Amino acid sequence: MKQIISSWSRVLVTLAVLAAGSVVQAAPATPEMLSNACAGCHGTNGVSAGFSMPSLAGQNRVAIAEAMKGFKSGERPSSVMGRLAKGYSDAEIEAMADFFSKQKAAPAAAQSLDLAMVAKGKTLHERHCKRCHLESGKEFDENAAVVAGQWLKYLQIQMADYADGKRKMSEKKADKMKPLSRDELEAIANYYASIK
Repeated sequence: MKQIISSWSRVLVTLAVLAAGSVVQAAPATPEMLSNACAGCHGTNGVSAGFSMPSLAGQNRVAIAEAMKGFKSGERPSSVMGRLAKGYSDAEIEAMADFFSKQKAAPAAAQSLDLAMVAKGKTLHERHCKRCHLESGKEFDENAAVVAGQWLKYLQIQMADYADGKRKMSEKKADKMKPLSRDELEAIANYYASIK
């Protein structure tokens, strides 16, 4: 009798597991769920707390999607992002870009900046950058990124990548950046980092 009850118990447990598996289905990942994977480096809701990590909150949706797709294809240089981006479909990348673009932007915490470089960078921004990086880099034209209030270290890395030819530039951007010296690029980075 004990064996019969034990056998029936196993059958009932097996049926319950099969029934649960056929009824319960995982819900598709929402853009917010997908974006939570980015929080370790880019901060909660895309507000970065890391010196070399850009904030994604309030960023241009097109710029985020293009960056992720560039990392995924290997066109854009990276240390980690290339491997991570390969794990997402283009539709998931677009969903994350849309999510981050709708978050409230917040400038980086207090940074140590060279005030003479900030002043020089403001002049250079007016002369070379303001047509695409609108409102002192707080707004964007077309697919330009929001650069105002980003971490200085992040901006310095990006400027160096452009200057070294590691990052491709549009013809329009190249026309503006190629004549600039390393010192001028450093000044522009200081200026954008200073914007709150």
